[in-house]
Amino acid sequence: MSPSDNFSTLIEQAWQGTLEFSALIDSASRLDAAGKRPLAAVLYRTWVSRNSSQFNHVIHFNLGATLSLEKDIEGSEAAYREAIRLAPGFVQPRVNLGTLLEGQGKIEEALAEWRWVVDHVSPQDPNNKPLVVMALNQMGRVLEINKRLNEASAVLTTSLSLEPEQVDVLHHWISLRQKQCLWPIYISLPKVDPKYMQDATSALSMLSISDDPQEQLAAARRYVKNKLNSDVPKLANSSGYGHRKIRIGYASGDFCLHPVSLLTVELFELHDREKFEVYGYCWSPEDGSPMRQRVISAMDHFTKIHTMSDVEAAQLIRRDEIDILVDLQGQTAGARANMLAYRPAPVQITYLGLPATTGLPSIDYVIADKFLIPENEALNYSERPIYMPDVYQVSDRKRIVGAKPTRADCNLPAEGFVFCTFNNNYKYTPELFEVWMNILRRVPGSVLLLLADNQWSEANLKKEAKAKVIDPQRLIFGPRLSPDNYLARYQVADLFLDSFPFNAGTTANDALWMGLLLLTLSGRSFASRMAGALLTAAKMETLITYNLADYEEKAVALASDPKEMKRLRSHLDTVRSEGVLFDTSRFVRELEARLIPLAK
Repeated sequence: MSPSDNFSTLIEQAWQGTLEFSALIDSASRLDAAGKRPLAAVLYRTWVSRNSSQFNHVIHFNLGATLSLEKDIEGSEAAYREAIRLAPGFVQPRVNLGTLLEGQGKIEEALAEWRWVVDHVSPQDPNNKPLVVMALNQMGRVLEINKRLNEASAVLTTSLSLEPEQVDVLHHWISLRQKQCLWPIYISLPKVDPKYMQDATSALSMLSISDDPQEQLAAARRYVKNKLNSDVPKLANSSGYGHRKIRIGYASGDFCLHPVSLLTVELFELHDREKFEVYGYCWSPEDGSPMRQRVISAMDHFTKIHTMSDVEAAQLIRRDEIDILVDLQGQTAGARANMLAYRPAPVQITYLGLPATTGLPSIDYVIADKFLIPENEALNYSERPIYMPDVYQVSDRKRIVGAKPTRADCNLPAEGFVFCTFNNNYKYTPELFEVWMNILRRVPGSVLLLLADNQWSEANLKKEAKAKVIDPQRLIFGPRLSPDNYLARYQVADLFLDSFPFNAGTTANDALWMGLLLLTLSGRSFASRMAGALLTAAKMETLITYNLADYEEKAVALASDPKEMKRLRSHLDTVRSEGVLFDTSRFVRELEARLIPLAK
């Protein structure tokens, strides 16, 4: 007899106080396993309402967990709080309650529950240590999401001191150090093997650390090994579907005010509707931006899949009989690699999201050009390059530009050469920052305009400048702005200094579109060749350098040669109106010409 068949008897026993604790737990577990979780909740509620024992706090905890799974948030919270009231030292309901409160947007209350665990529970107790570590990790995650980077770093450091071999915690810890410009990024931690720390570095973080495509491929493959469920059925019809129009799907969690959409939106709009039918699969935030609305309008079919599991989303894409699926996420935040693992389309391509190899077995191709991925480096990519004839990066020619600000508007001095770099601060490295300080030293009166990413990176960069005997006031930090005003700000700078080994991507495109000259340093990796690819398409190879010494010399030379700067700006003006770099219509035609044979 199943537990549900005997349910009335169980309820009667719980009501009369004759159902033993062990029998209660066993019966509720069997109801849960049989898919009768609501009946388990009723059984728990009946028992705690009619029985008083030393185990009531445990039953309230189990009830809270059961109700949470049934999305009864109010009931679950009440049950957890009662468990805590009955047994204040009971740790697990506090951990779970924190997660429940976070889900309701009660961030400070959630942090308070986890902090109580950290402050009051000894990790020396082997039974409680995993819960303390869990509370620390939950705190670190939420603090990072809420931009409290220094606090997040501190709690994750404590977590690693208790449990050194935590791959996910280490890769977040490394990322947090990058975001705050805490150099060196790799530092000694008790009991953490330096090799283990390097192996824990995420594919995205590795882009700012290494210029070696082999190391980046190794990082990507570690992600696949540790995170990807490859043992899943393949859904696509490998022989194709024979549609009159090729069904091309774009999948992204960045169909909003995000660099990926800022670059690709005109591509979606310009696809030849006689040859292509365009689908969008979206798990992006509803940010209400005009960019999001423009992306949605550019699709023939737009489906939100944020509430679907990976297998449900993959099955939907398969039902739509997509011929070519273009993933715009790679291994960046929010990636759905397990959705791609089901191979919902016969041809799957990566583009723009991760400027490196994904290492994903389910990805067949990467859109590139021969500067971005030289043919002799292609063996270091798990994907086959689709080589575009001009440049890998698409552009949006409909960008709206705000009114040009004054130097005073940007807190810049009235006179002096303005270097700038608007890349995210996690792309900065101590080696390149030293070169930037050398450039400021050699160009009297010059300043460096940077992105105000967060208060800790700003303080650390000023500290580093002072250590290099450069007045920290020569570093000017500009806040994040709306897209139109962000573009307009480029007009007050004289030369963009690119980062290395993680170059500017969308930012380089924006700078050149706004007529701002860009100096880059190119290496071996995809990420270190993005800006060089754009400059090659613009026929401005003189702005590409290949070592730090030449980069420094070129920056100083340009700042000292107004005539050469004027000549280069004039050439860039011609590129914008006549060159291939911003010829989006040409890009779309060339891309389609390469996609059509793949769909046959």
